[in-house]
Order: sequence, then C-alpha cells, then structure tokens
Amino acid sequence: MGNKVKMKKIVEKMNLRNLTPDVDLTEREVEVPDINRPALQLTGFFEHFDSDRVQIIGYVEYTFLETLDKKTKEHIYDTLLSYQIPGIIFSRDLAPEPMLLDKANAAQVPIFSTEKKTSEFTAEIIRWLNVELAPCISIHGVLVDVYGVGVLIMGESGIGKSESALELIKRGHRLVSDDVVEIHKVSDETLVGTAPDITRHFIELRGIGIVDVKTLFGVQSVRETQNIDLVITLEDWNKEKEYDRLGMEEEYTEFLGNKVVCHQLPIRPGRNLAIIVETAAINHRQKKMGYNAAQELYKRVQQNLTKK
Repeated sequence: MGNKVKMKKIVEKMNLRNLTPDVDLTEREVEVPDINRPALQLTGFFEHFDSDRVQIIGYVEYTFLETLDKKTKEHIYDTLLSYQIPGIIFSRDLAPEPMLLDKANAAQVPIFSTEKKTSEFTAEIIRWLNVELAPCISIHGVLVDVYGVGVLIMGESGIGKSESALELIKRGHRLVSDDVVEIHKVSDETLVGTAPDITRHFIELRGIGIVDVKTLFGVQSVRETQNIDLVITLEDWNKEKEYDRLGMEEEYTEFLGNKVVCHQLPIRPGRNLAIIVETAAINHRQKKMGYNAAQELYKRVQQNLTKK
C-alpha cells in the first residue's frame, strides 16, 4: 500500500475554497502525486482517463465548456462525475455553473476553487504532493541543518547524538528532528527528513529530560524539513579498528535506494563532536563546489616527489 494524503489536508495547505460544503471529505484521499487537466474528457474521450488524480480546470477548459450546448454539457458532467475522482479544482477564481455543482453534490464529488493561475497552481500542488506521497521510512537518529547541509547523526542509544545536536543549536544551527527522523524519497537523488508531529522541536537529554528547543532558543533554531546530504555515525573508539585519516574515497550509506555520503566518527573523551560535525558539513559543501582537500594534499606530495 502506498502513502495517502487526505483531501482535507490538500484543501488546507493549498488554501482552496470549498464550493460543495455538503460533500463529506472525511474519507476522501489522494494517492497519486500528479494532477489531470480533463481537456480530452470534456470533448467526450474517456479512454485512459486518470480518474485517481485531482482534476484541474483552467481557463482553456472553462471557455471550451461555455461553447457546449446544455445537453452535451450535461452528458459530459454525468460521465466525468461517474468516475470516483478525488475532486475538481477551478483555477483563476473561475465559477462553475450551478448545474455542475448540483450534479457534484448528488455524486458526492467535491469541487473547489483557487485564485492562482493554472500553471502556477499545478506546479505547486504537484511539488507538494510529491513530498507528501513519497516513499517514507522512520529511522533512529538526529537531523540538523548545519550551514545549509542536512546532517543526519546516527549511532547507538546514549552515545551523545542529542548532546551534539544541542551544541550545534547553541552554535547557531537548526534542529529538524531528534530521536526519530522520517525520511521521504522525493526523487532518485533527493531524500527529505522531517520530524513526527508528536516530537517536533523536542530534544531528550538524559538526566534533564525533555527540552523544547523552539521555546528555549527561538524559531531561528528549528526548521520543519531538510534534505539529507550527509550521514555521520557515532561509535565508541576501537583501538583495533583502522579509521580513515585522509578521506580520499567517499563511503556511502543507503536509504530507500538513494546513496548518501557517510562518515564513521569515533567517540573519545576530549573530542568536541559539534565542531567535528560542523567541519564535516563545511568540508562536504566544499567538495560539492569542486575542491577536495585530500586530493590537493595528494597532488602536493606527488609534485614534491617529482621534484626530488
């Protein structure tokens, strides 16, 4: 079963006016992150009709309907509403005629309107639905926005993830989620992390309890969503283990089939985790901009050997 989004939520988020308030929206859901402009359907062609999508009627469809006689229009409306479509949205504040509203009420199909232009509204609703209906998993970790880089801090319970996040917040960075991070696969390249509604903006600190970050540090210390660009896994220092000291080759971890750069960070007394995470984020950003410090050092060593 895929994700679903309630029609009520779409109405709230997209600021739609409900033109059929008598139609019950409680159980009405959308599960396709796309829309349909029923231009062909209004001409009577219903083969391959995407009836599971939200239907949007713009200025072109509206003016075409005005050219039709009453009998043809009635037939088109009846056929369109016989499919269990999630709803019809009229853009540009266009007003549907009373006949359509009566038939929609009878068929229990909701009709809405928006003042936005069709193309602008279409782009907005598709982008929002893509995020809402993206494949999603929940993982144990902390997500922080560090200089615009989404850093997901992972590790065993009690290793110091929340304490690191708190130090980063004190240094001016922003918390997205503590303890549980919901990861949405928006595209083959992009993973977006959010917090569950119930724990949003809260951090749990052992020995102190629950802390409300938004209340303590202000709205500038939190954000709702963030792309996941970098994963840092905290682990106890192991003398036997060889840790990467140059960073010549990137290591990756995978979520929902998407690869994300991952660093193993050994924990030891005296290591300031927040500064290391901050530096890792800046270094990651620098690599994205085309500069790799490890490769630069390797180049210098090679040049030095050549000279000798």
